[in-house]
Amino acid sequence: MPSENAARKRTENAADEGAETAQGQRLSAESTTLRGTRMGAIEDVYEDLETDVEFEEFAAAVEDKVEQMGGLADEETAAMLIAHELRDEEADTIADIEPGMNDVKFLGKVTSIGDVRTFERDGEDAEGRVCNVDVADASGSVRVALWDEMATAAEEELEVGQVLRVMGRPKEGYSGLEVSADKVEPDEDAEVDVQVLDTYRVEDLTLGASDVDLVGKVLDTDTVRTFDRDDGSEGRVANLTVGDETGRVRVTLWDDKADLVEEFESGEVVEVGDGYVRERDGDLELHVGDRGTVDRVDEDVEYVPETTDIAELEIGETVDIAGGVIETDPKRTFDRDDGSEGQVRNVRIKDGTGEIRVALWGEKADREIELADRVVFTDVEIQDGWQDDLEASANWRSTVSVLDADGADAGAGRTTDGADAGTTDAAAADTGLDAFGGSGGADGEAEAVADGDGTATAAADPGSAADVEFTGTVVQTGSPIVLDDGERTKSVETDASLRLGEEITVRGPERDGTIHAEDVF
Repeated sequence: MPSENAARKRTENAADEGAETAQGQRLSAESTTLRGTRMGAIEDVYEDLETDVEFEEFAAAVEDKVEQMGGLADEETAAMLIAHELRDEEADTIADIEPGMNDVKFLGKVTSIGDVRTFERDGEDAEGRVCNVDVADASGSVRVALWDEMATAAEEELEVGQVLRVMGRPKEGYSGLEVSADKVEPDEDAEVDVQVLDTYRVEDLTLGASDVDLVGKVLDTDTVRTFDRDDGSEGRVANLTVGDETGRVRVTLWDDKADLVEEFESGEVVEVGDGYVRERDGDLELHVGDRGTVDRVDEDVEYVPETTDIAELEIGETVDIAGGVIETDPKRTFDRDDGSEGQVRNVRIKDGTGEIRVALWGEKADREIELADRVVFTDVEIQDGWQDDLEASANWRSTVSVLDADGADAGAGRTTDGADAGTTDAAAADTGLDAFGGSGGADGEAEAVADGDGTATAAADPGSAADVEFTGTVVQTGSPIVLDDGERTKSVETDASLRLGEEITVRGPERDGTIHAEDVF
């Protein structure tokens, strides 16, 4: 019996062990199937992501995410969350890149390749290398810093016009935003709509273009200005405006290049080299940094402005206008709200359709503009002036170009040939005004000439009086009123009530040395 019981016991144990083995195998198979299902879901999410992150790294991040969420998300949900975080780092365009973003990825066309530079790393014997490459898309341009092996490969293999897939870390560099590259790969199948030319015209400029060479005529210049950077250093900037037969563009010169603005005058032809295009207030600008150049060249460049007729001007427009100068006022200074001193000068121009006052603000008030000069003002704002007249305001964005008799820019020079600086003869006045529809001749209007003191009068029929305009400070009230502009005084007859010390402008016919004011403003 004992032997039969032992045999039965062994049989039962064997059956139990077989059942446990079968159950274990079944559970293992189910677990494998479940893990496979979950892993398949993770792989599907990963494949749709199109990321440069390796799958093993992605899967590890998914496991970490599941653990962090304490079982609130399964592997598939965690995979979708990780994918969303990675997509947030994708930059749709270069314009979307901002400092502080992590590992951005974008496409760009190579527009210029710098030289490889070497440097000593802190606390290391190894020598570092860097190569700056400018890449652009339709939205803008950014500098990409390639380090060490990538820098060497760029020098040996990279070409302007190639499309690159870049992954790196954006930061604020010395010349603006740049991306420190972690990975760069050429993408032969991708297309980026950026034009790369050997020589540009103004109409060829596009946002993001770099390594730009452009030849143009200097239309206007300003002075060097300083500013404080965020890092506490002092920056310097200056502007000049150049034009060609296709248009005009403002050229911004930075830091050491800013001094170049003092070397050129309006009317000269220059070549801008290694410039890059940026946008400001909706307009494209050509910038010149440490690699850029501006040189005087012996070439013929024609710039013909497209101006708006004065009769067609409307309040609120920003336009280009041109005309012959028929009145000039002295420069006036004033105190701004911040305590600084400003200055303004008014001139009046006329074309074949009408006339308008132009206010020259700031440095533009110093431009040498005389009676009968032919002048082009660009980017002036049309405002509501005195006595319901329109007025054009020439501010920092505007340019002022004095033209010669043939329509070419004459810089700050005069229109007349052989006339001295203080006078303008009648022939010069005819030349200057007639080119814009003039004021003399068959229509019977008076021809503009200048008195010795620079006041506009008219060569009219005997017995007639010329309408003049004079701005000054009231130094005597009563009859007559006396105005003083700092250089001369004028007697004025008017019914207007005026106060001593008040600055006014009067307009009306002048008879026997007294202005009979029809307009006081």
